[in-house]
Amino acid sequence: MRVLLTGWASFLHGEATAGDVLSLRAAADALTAAGIDHRIAWSPGFRPGTLHLPDAPPEDYTHVVFACGPVHGPQVRSLHDRYAACRRIAVGVSVPDPEDPAVTGFHRVFPRDDGGGTAELDLSLGAPVSPTPVLGVILAPYQPEYGGAGRHGDVHEALTGWLAGLDCARVPLDTRLAHEDWERCATPDQFAALVSKMDLVVTTRLHGLVFGLKAGVPVLAVDPVAGGGKVTAQGEALDWPVVAASDVTDTALLDARLKWCLAAPVRPPAHPPSLAALVAELVGPR
Repeated sequence: MRVLLTGWASFLHGEATAGDVLSLRAAADALTAAGIDHRIAWSPGFRPGTLHLPDAPPEDYTHVVFACGPVHGPQVRSLHDRYAACRRIAVGVSVPDPEDPAVTGFHRVFPRDDGGGTAELDLSLGAPVSPTPVLGVILAPYQPEYGGAGRHGDVHEALTGWLAGLDCARVPLDTRLAHEDWERCATPDQFAALVSKMDLVVTTRLHGLVFGLKAGVPVLAVDPVAGGGKVTAQGEALDWPVVAASDVTDTALLDARLKWCLAAPVRPPAHPPSLAALVAELVGPR
């Protein structure tokens, strides 16, 4: 017996959701525990360099299992055509139309819901997940006040390219507030609460650095201005290291700074002395 595990994450024009992929992991774990030989077919757009459906000859398999997602449409039906000689099983799937050839082509269907009010636990509940750090990413917009010294485009391209290769959860954060946009915070208190949930902040904004340290969250700060701008200046005031724009392509440096940040103790920032100076300017010494 040899099983080919498939799902919507297997199709060239499908999609790989977290639930789909975790469900495939759960199915693979169950087969491994039972000692059943199997392989997973992935979309080349999602996981290049792995097994893809065109490279999985039907004669190499006795069974095809389709896990998770709705059973409908031509891509699912194509499995029945290509693997007609295999026994085909769908598990943990939704069945919007039991008469759809995509459904009736399976020899056995174990639905999570069948449109008739019957529901079973989703497959993704059966797979373990590994803890990974959550990184809040706050990028500065182009800042014309720095003129030709602004390296925002190049810095962000290098920084986000590095971030994409990390095993972490990346959360884009925006310091801009809005009352009618549900995707943004409406008050600085809300934004501070959001930042406090992160394990680390990666930022090219001054207030990304400030809000992170204020919340007790370590910050990997990068100055997008050649020669150093306000992020560097604030880093010096806070006694917190800042990566220079010229060093952002050094992935070894970024890796080392990330490792340091995740273990670094964060001291609460001091009260700004300029506030006392402002009061003194307005009312005189007290």
